[in-house]
Amino acid sequence: MTDIFDNTILCNKCNTKMKKAKIVKDNFLFRAMICPKCSSKIIHPVDEQEYSRFINLKNKEFRVKMRLVGNSYAVSIPKEIVLFMREQEKIMDDMVKLCFEDIGKVSLNFKELGK
Repeated sequence: MTDIFDNTILCNKCNTKMKKAKIVKDNFLFRAMICPKCSSKIIHPVDEQEYSRFINLKNKEFRVKMRLVGNSYAVSIPKEIVLFMREQEKIMDDMVKLCFEDIGKVSLNFKELGK
């Protein structure tokens, strides 16, 4: 299947050929087309849809149980979060980074910073 951005796209404001670009918002990477003349932007529709899913998951609060497993505690991660992470990364390692950030706050990182 071909991607819509593989075709020549003309700016609807100045009729100039747009160039491919990448835009980052909230650590989310968007494919875009930008007009070199008037700076008009078009975001890839699939990326906009994925960003919308990301925002919906980000704003959703999950209530999960903490269980004692041997000498450690385990917290289950809701399936929809893991599935979204796998779709974004295509490959996800089994190891994750866990950090104690603040009183009452623990963070779980699925990828190393800078990768």
